[in-house]
Amino acid sequence: MSTSESCKDKDSASKSSDDDVCDVNNKLHKLNTADNNVSICANCGKEGDNLKHCMACKLVKYCNRECQIAHRPQHKKECRKRVKELHDEKLFKEPPSQYEDCPICFLRIPHNIPGFRYYSCCGKVLCCGCIRAPRYDNHGNKVDNEKCPFCRTPHPYTVEESIERLKKRAEKDDPIAIHNLGTYYVHGQYGYQQDYKKALELWHRAAELGCGNSYTSIGIAYDNGQGVKVDKKKGIYYTELGAMLGDEFARHNLGIEEWRAGNMGRALKHFMLSVKAGDNDSLKQVQQMYSSGHATKEDYTKALQLYQAYLSEIKSPQRDKAAAMGEEYRYY
Repeated sequence: MSTSESCKDKDSASKSSDDDVCDVNNKLHKLNTADNNVSICANCGKEGDNLKHCMACKLVKYCNRECQIAHRPQHKKECRKRVKELHDEKLFKEPPSQYEDCPICFLRIPHNIPGFRYYSCCGKVLCCGCIRAPRYDNHGNKVDNEKCPFCRTPHPYTVEESIERLKKRAEKDDPIAIHNLGTYYVHGQYGYQQDYKKALELWHRAAELGCGNSYTSIGIAYDNGQGVKVDKKKGIYYTELGAMLGDEFARHNLGIEEWRAGNMGRALKHFMLSVKAGDNDSLKQVQQMYSSGHATKEDYTKALQLYQAYLSEIKSPQRDKAAAMGEEYRYY
């Protein structure tokens, strides 16, 4: 046998060995991804009860850090794909409502700000209908409306008294009160000096307590460079967190961003979720997408149905009476 033939045989044997190793690794990877209860290292095939998942995608397991690093080139593409899928599952999951139902009439709180009001005396969010409804005493006599409709605490007569109530609610970890104080710092209102850093500190605290509006406000701060350096990625990150906590304004903004980027499918998903939550601006965006051929007739019909379903949940004769008194009580 010639030297060249011998070399060819060695090359062939080496290639065959590499293929066998790759084949084994692929089988182990498939076994791991098929059943995450199977404790086999995706890199070396070692079995054990102490194997750790890939923290990013949870698809595969490893016996140690070295195996994870060695397997990274092979796993990276699938890992990134799965991480994006997991992110989108959370992002496009229907979020909870930002507010509980009105504690007086037990109807859904309207999306529009004139449709509700926060009371710092008791920390309740009340609808416009219950705010403007006439009050009666135990004998059926009409009484004044100068008290909280829920806890009957007299309204504050000075800004200082109102701020003190808000501070007390903030001390009790009321996220709305904390968010509002942050807003006062941003605008330099009610005796507070303008301080973006202090506002961001308060918004972070409120967001951790579940206030979606605060995450959205943080996103806007990063987008515009208010108290922080402009960082568009962080702006999107915090806006997404706000949307996932039920902030319709954040959800609408994400839809606009995707629409501008040409990602019409993702934009439509955001707008649909926002419409379901009662955002009329998002409904208009779906209509525009339909007119431009980026959404189907079925999409627009579904959006209209979602918005009508929302209206059926929030409308009431008492709220309509309040809305008739002026724009300050218009709730849709």
